Amino acid sequence: MKRHPATYRSGFTLVELLVVISIIGVMVGLLLPAVQSARESARRMSCQNNLKQIALATHLHHDAMGYLPPARYQPGMTPPSGQDCGADSPTWLVRLMPYLEQAAAADQWNLRAAWHSHPQEVREFLPDLFLCPSRRAGTRPIGESGAAASDEPRRLPCGCIVGGGTGAAGISVTGALGDYAGNHGDLTPGAVGAASDYYFGGNGTGTIISVRPRCRLDLPVEPSDRIKFASVTDGQSNTFLFGEKHVSLQMLGQFPDDSPVYDGEHLPASARLAGPGLRLALGPRDLMADMLSFGSWHPGVCHFAHVDGSVRGYSPSTDTRLLGDLANRSDARVVELQSW
Repeated sequence: MKRHPATYRSGFTLVELLVVISIIGVMVGLLLPAVQSARESARRMSCQNNLKQIALATHLHHDAMGYLPPARYQPGMTPPSGQDCGADSPTWLVRLMPYLEQAAAADQWNLRAAWHSHPQEVREFLPDLFLCPSRRAGTRPIGESGAAASDEPRRLPCGCIVGGGTGAAGISVTGALGDYAGNHGDLTPGAVGAASDYYFGGNGTGTIISVRPRCRLDLPVEPSDRIKFASVTDGQSNTFLFGEKHVSLQMLGQFPDDSPVYDGEHLPASARLAGPGLRLALGPRDLMADMLSFGSWHPGVCHFAHVDGSVRGYSPSTDTRLLGDLANRSDARVVELQSW
């Protein structure tokens, strides 16, 4: 009897295919954190580069004007005649635009006019340098200022004025959102309803602070208070210039925590404070950190530019006394820093 050789079909069995799929799944699971870590590392470097370039622009501003850009104009509690204007003027980010190759955008702004009086396309434009890639990569974030409410104006504990005076009654004003804030200092001037409170013009202990204006025809023409490099007596390498501002994930794009960066009526829009009473935020899900705190969406680090132009990273658990020493430009407490 003639026998025919057995025939075999090539290919994977179902069990073998499932094993291969399982192995691939395990490999992807192992590689994904490494890929995400590499991407975050690249975002961190991009953020540091942003801070470095903004610090350079601040130096160019100082070279040209003789002083650091003020965070905003804030006349004070009972300003004298000639210093009682400009509380709704644009913030320091507008003043830096000519030194960031944004002269065309800067020309659209009038530093003597109210920030909310500018056209919508002007208020909603922001150079990419002012955006942290870990928080708003690839977006053009727009937010609303609650200062346009129709009720009577009132001052919040943050030094912000809300209600009345901005736009038509009940109509919110939109503007670009950003991720970096000037160093307004620490809380040593107080926030007790006195004329010496930190948020009034000239009282900030930092480097990018609220200043009193000099007025002409009820319009601000120049700052009365001027912070210069010579004002930073604690040392330029030991003093914050600006840093990443805290905005929690829940409040992203929401007033008052995350409001248009050109809003000179609202201090947290463009400045932050640090020191005892104001720790660094622990991350994007930290709901207990104050709206005036610095904070980052980079895991385990918040970046700051120092007055000398250097950029350093700080742990969210950094001691608040150390932060206060770094935020205060002239408290006579010089700190010893280690590289991050």
